[in-house]
Order: sequence, then structure tokens, then C-alpha cells
Amino acid sequence: MSLELIPAIIPESLDDLSRKLSLVEGLVPVVQIDMVDGIFAPHARKSWPFADVNGMGEFRRIGAEEDGLPFWDSFFFEADLMVREPERMLEDIIAAGFGRVVVHLGSTEQFRDIVERLRAFDVETVIALSLEDDPADIEIYADDIDAIQCMGISRIGAQGQQTDERIYERVSTLRAMYPDRIISVDGGVTLANASLLIGAGADRLVSGSAVFGADDIGKAIADFYTIEDRSEELFS
Repeated sequence: MSLELIPAIIPESLDDLSRKLSLVEGLVPVVQIDMVDGIFAPHARKSWPFADVNGMGEFRRIGAEEDGLPFWDSFFFEADLMVREPERMLEDIIAAGFGRVVVHLGSTEQFRDIVERLRAFDVETVIALSLEDDPADIEIYADDIDAIQCMGISRIGAQGQQTDERIYERVSTLRAMYPDRIISVDGGVTLANASLLIGAGADRLVSGSAVFGADDIGKAIADFYTIEDRSEELFS
């Protein structure tokens, strides 16, 4: 089974984002930037552009195309909006050049409107579910989305957490329900459990700490692509 590894960055500032992007430039084509407002995910620290006193101004300048995202020509950018009412920042997200946007179930009452706005600019839509969400709740959106993101941890918005063991059954359930949809897992992804996640049905693995916490980032990324499917350990 093929795998796509996507490094995740929860930037403290625009400078922090630039530094971390520099560490994976040339190693991966896609990077996820997590935007945390501290409201939708109340247990998590705010990230750029919400955490930095200058952050919103920087973000709006990027949205106005006065500035660009760091390394804008080196990556396909995915925005994970752990934000209450993400529609309020959608215009800037689109203008900033994000090619894929993750919207969390329960973060908005305007999901279909968000999808339509993203589609108008050829931006992919991903719906994210927490482990507490019912997979059946996204059925009404199944024809509108490009992918499903499963959160592999109980508290979203922070890296380095232990994997919640419920994630394997969740991925397997979603794969059975939506066989034609791309399924990604974000949170708690490590080299140790990646093969189990792939075996359960995941197509994409999103990880921050397993990549940026490694002594050798290039080797860590390469190691993910040597992983074999160990689904028999899950279902035997």
C-alpha cells in the first residue's frame, strides 16, 4: 500500500514556521500548517497567526499577497484549521496559496458553504473527525469532500502525545464506510505504529514530532517509506 507522509508544523511565529520548513525542504512535497486559535481546541496553545502579537498582521499581508508564505515555491501547503468558525479566515487562506484545507467537524455551521468556496478556487477540502465524533455524522458531506482526517489523539492541537488505541478501529470503520475516500491520520503517528495505521486503511500519515523531533530528519522521513503493512497484527 502506498503511503504519503506529511510533516505537520504548529508554528509559534512566522520565523518558527520558516525555520521548520527549511528543515524539510527538498525532502517532502507537502507540509501541513496547523492553525490553533485556542478556542476550538481549548487545551492547546495558540499557534501562529493567533499566538504572535504580529501574527494576524503578517497573515493578512500574506492573504493580501503583499508577502508570501515562507518557501512558497517549495511545497504544496495544507492548512489544518483548529479554529472556531474557520470561514472567517477562509479568504486569506485561499489567497495565501494553500492547496488543501482541513476543516474540523463541529467547528462551523457553514461547512457546505466552505466547500463551495474552496472548490471555486480548486482547493481540496478535508473533513477532520475527533475520536469522540460519530463517523456517520460526515455521511451527508461524503460527496463534497476530497479526504477524511482522523485525529489519533484525544486532545488535538498539541504534538508529542501518545496514540489513542481507538484510532485503529476508527480508520478501519471509515475505510469500510468510504472505500473511495482518502483517509489520513493526524496525531500520535510514529514509526512504531505507522504500519498498523496503513494496515487499517490509512493513505496519509501526518506527523510533527516523529519528523521534527528526530535526530536525523531525512532518515526519519525515509524510514516511513520503508514501512510494511502489518494489518494482520490488527485483525488476526
